[in-house]
Amino acid sequence: MEILKTIEQDFKRAMEQGQRETLATLRLLKASLQNKEIELRPKKQKLNDEMAMEVIQREIKKRREAIEMFEKGGRNDLAEKEKKEAEILSKYLPEQLSDEEIRKVVLRTIQTFGAVGPQDLGRVIGKAMLELKGRAEGNKVREIIKKELEQIKN
Repeated sequence: MEILKTIEQDFKRAMEQGQRETLATLRLLKASLQNKEIELRPKKQKLNDEMAMEVIQREIKKRREAIEMFEKGGRNDLAEKEKKEAEILSKYLPEQLSDEEIRKVVLRTIQTFGAVGPQDLGRVIGKAMLELKGRAEGNKVREIIKKELEQIKN
């Protein structure tokens, strides 16, 4: 529950210091986390750090998609706002792995699994994401796996 405590402390600090952007972003994040808690109640589960990280990752993904759409629409002002929000949210996640570190895990997974080409993409992604969860963006992992599997075929 460390992430939740940190978010709450940062929320209070942002309120005290009048940091509007941070406050607004954390308010949205807290609402998403609260929705997740409500979703877990019937299952008699409590929100843990891993689940909180998934919520944060989902929120960051939403921001990245919005950035892409705003940039396509020529709304750089709104894209900048979304970038700042994604930056604020990303500080609650573990440090993301570099492409090279992801590639090492992917190659090890491909070798362990005995993948022979692009047809194994789904299974390799599943196995690799178990190890990379929270430390690498899914789209980036998929891109690297796809590239490596295509090289096997050739």
